[in-house]
Amino acid sequence: MPEQLTPFQIMQKLVSFPTVSRDTNLPLVDWVENYLSEHGIEAHRYYHEDGEKAALFAHTGPWIEGAVVLSGHTDVVPIDGQPWDSDPFEVVEKDGKYFGRGTCDMKGFDALAIWALVAASKQDLKRPLQLALSFDEEVGCTGAPPMIEAMQPILPKGSAVIVGEPSNMQAVTAHKGGQGYVVRITGFEVHSSLLPTGVSAILEAGRILEWVNRTNAEIQSKSPETLAAMFNPPFTTLHVGNINGGTARNITAKSCVMDFEMRVVPGEDPADWDAKFVAEVRRIEAGMRKIHPDTGIELEPLFSVPGLRPEEDGEAEAFARAITGDNGTHVVSYGTEGGQFQAAGYSAVVCGPGSINQAHQPNEFIEISEFEAGHEFMRTLITRLKEA
Repeated sequence: MPEQLTPFQIMQKLVSFPTVSRDTNLPLVDWVENYLSEHGIEAHRYYHEDGEKAALFAHTGPWIEGAVVLSGHTDVVPIDGQPWDSDPFEVVEKDGKYFGRGTCDMKGFDALAIWALVAASKQDLKRPLQLALSFDEEVGCTGAPPMIEAMQPILPKGSAVIVGEPSNMQAVTAHKGGQGYVVRITGFEVHSSLLPTGVSAILEAGRILEWVNRTNAEIQSKSPETLAAMFNPPFTTLHVGNINGGTARNITAKSCVMDFEMRVVPGEDPADWDAKFVAEVRRIEAGMRKIHPDTGIELEPLFSVPGLRPEEDGEAEAFARAITGDNGTHVVSYGTEGGQFQAAGYSAVVCGPGSINQAHQPNEFIEISEFEAGHEFMRTLITRLKEA
């Protein structure tokens, strides 16, 4: 008989793989696929176009539609420059916590989901259970949409998705959407003493920054709508997180590159905000080209994540609440793959162990009590699938 690992043992193994988003996740996927195969569960892959990363999905129980889908991601954020007190890729138990990169976000949940799939495969289920592990969530949830599309012709379609991002095991029914661009500005170099005859990419970037600041101020001056008021902060936000450019103090900058993002509250259309941003960029670009025709602004899409909308009589929400007993109203400002599943016709809710406050931090941890609460959730989930 193959060994059936505990959730903690599975988490130890998953954390040991340094699956930072810029690197491959294939060793982790290989291990999960082999482990599931040992227990008679066939797993399927969707590969990233470069072949260096893969999503994995699997099914157990009756071969019918209506599965509960446990959704997680395999990638983690970098540890570069973070002062860790222990090896980030080794789970260390201390002071009632499990430390390690990804213990909270979100290999702790992944381990619980893998455990649940194997445990459920030993039971006589009336309703199936599915596992979906994506890649590149941390760079904009770019790996989930093709994975979701790949699942459709291979597995019977599930109906309720539980996205296990850290929510302290509360049922989160809404989150903001997000869009981002790499903004590449090309100027025209002249000596800085001849400034009006050149185009400084940095100064043109400043016009974009000015619009971002002005727009944020306008947004925040208005009273939020009812749904938006549930969020912290209770409005859409525009942000530039990185900027780099220029050659020398006395040369108008030939190039400038910035990372721009929007976090849009449900109830507002991300396409409308996208159109406003693009229109402003094109207005600035037109002014640049009046000075020199070889200048311009290129917008490279970085990510686009739909928000999670509250569902009327949502199946996933009802399922999570029935297990946790949580009847509160919870929303979050971070994005997840929940909105992408929802857009593909699934009911979705966010519910996972741990606190988002610990995600991405040095000495990242999950409280042992939270991990155990997640384990109890999975045990109850299996019982309900047997009774469905």
